[in-house]
Amino acid sequence: MIAVAMTAIIAGCSKDDEYKKDYNPLIDDDPKQEQPTDPQQPTVSQRTEQFRPQIHFTPERNWMNDPNGMVYVDGTYHLFYQYNPQGNDWGNMSWGHATSTDMLHWKEQAVAMTRDELGDIFSGSAVIDKNNTSGFGANAMVIYYTSASGAQQQSMAYSTDGAKTFTRYSQNPVIPNNDDNLRDPKVFWHEESKQWVMALAKGWKMGIDFYTSTDMKNWTFKSNFFVPLSGRPSLQWECPDLISFDYNGQKKWVLIVSVNPGGPIVGSGTMYFVGQWDGTTFTADERDYPLWLDYGMDNYAGVTWSNTGDRKLLIGWMNNWQYAGAVPCSPWRSAMTLPRELKLVEYDGKPLLTCGVVKEIDNIANAWQPASDNLDVSDAYQLSITLDLDKNSTITLSNGQDEKFVVEVNAGMRLAIVHRNAQTGQTGFAGAFSIPSMQAPLCVVGNTVTLDFFVDQSSVELLTSDGSMSVTNLVFPRSIYNKLSVSGANYKAQVRQLKSVWR
Repeated sequence: MIAVAMTAIIAGCSKDDEYKKDYNPLIDDDPKQEQPTDPQQPTVSQRTEQFRPQIHFTPERNWMNDPNGMVYVDGTYHLFYQYNPQGNDWGNMSWGHATSTDMLHWKEQAVAMTRDELGDIFSGSAVIDKNNTSGFGANAMVIYYTSASGAQQQSMAYSTDGAKTFTRYSQNPVIPNNDDNLRDPKVFWHEESKQWVMALAKGWKMGIDFYTSTDMKNWTFKSNFFVPLSGRPSLQWECPDLISFDYNGQKKWVLIVSVNPGGPIVGSGTMYFVGQWDGTTFTADERDYPLWLDYGMDNYAGVTWSNTGDRKLLIGWMNNWQYAGAVPCSPWRSAMTLPRELKLVEYDGKPLLTCGVVKEIDNIANAWQPASDNLDVSDAYQLSITLDLDKNSTITLSNGQDEKFVVEVNAGMRLAIVHRNAQTGQTGFAGAFSIPSMQAPLCVVGNTVTLDFFVDQSSVELLTSDGSMSVTNLVFPRSIYNKLSVSGANYKAQVRQLKSVWR
């Protein structure tokens, strides 16, 4: 375990199909199914159940996984997501839908897309067709998704009423395929070559295929990207996203790919490559890959919103295929991470992708207060600790039931070492949930580090203040951690309450 973690650390700073087949009932080839319940109808859930996140998006009820179709238009962030309208386990894959004006307060909408004769509706993306290149109408919202029924093929649909309803393209699939290893289309407009680009993950075949189109309907294969990953000969590649950044006055491209199993520690993880895109081919810089976006267990399938201008905004699925179907949550299962803003910065002479929590978090925050041994917190909170790096330190969050979340800071090696085990709360629901240690590079310059803990009812997201390190983990304590202990180096700590987004 430690050897695997150290490999990830060195690299970082210088739809698990098999699970689904084992865990879920067979896909019904009959597209007819019970109509999903409109989530706006009265229900018993007020999002106050034990372990229910108070500052993270969760559906009111039922299973959720990958974020899909994320697009920003007319002041509204649209979040679609893999959803089971009929139960709290994986199956009947559809696109759920929620909207927000700040990426924190969400209104759950009616289910957007359910399976048809081509199969379940797997992950995909959404764009705004400003110039009517598709012929569906100027500013139509066009979505791409994987039609999954044995074979995984790419289909499209569109909306001209602000995502209230969608019309499927009559000639789906737009990219036929005869096996189950081509999925998760992420589409963007490439201004330099005046064409649409689609990135598709190749699953167990590994790698990313790139297609281009000028009319959004007819797609041409252009290239394949694959880089062998050190110590990881066989991984399932999923959920690609190719985005550009200004880096020291030059344009750099980053390709984000989720892989499973075989994240930075075990199970699901999100990696990235830095390089160049010429309109047809992505070429990665020579680096020791994989580079990890997050060093925890529970940040997977993250992709960015389209149509956000210079801001690169990402949200991920806060779970892991190793135990996703077993986490003790009802009547819902799974949450999204806090939204993050991606930036490409220089660290140790090389590009580093940071993922700090979005500034909109201030909208739900009370004033900062000095942090004492006993934290005056309830729903959720942000704890900020600035530590000297002249000696090792230990940070312990705990509660009245003596459940503990412990982070060690190794000053010499510049590491954060996170422990999630039987002391943190419930772990017995899945053997893979208890992790002796997760090691993450601090990636800081200087003799101090500021660590931000975003603590909710069933998660701890640990980041450096600039997002250069991220460690996202689910936890299931009997009550929120409301006590603080720090030993080792000198430190300063402050805390602020984060208001529930549901009340």
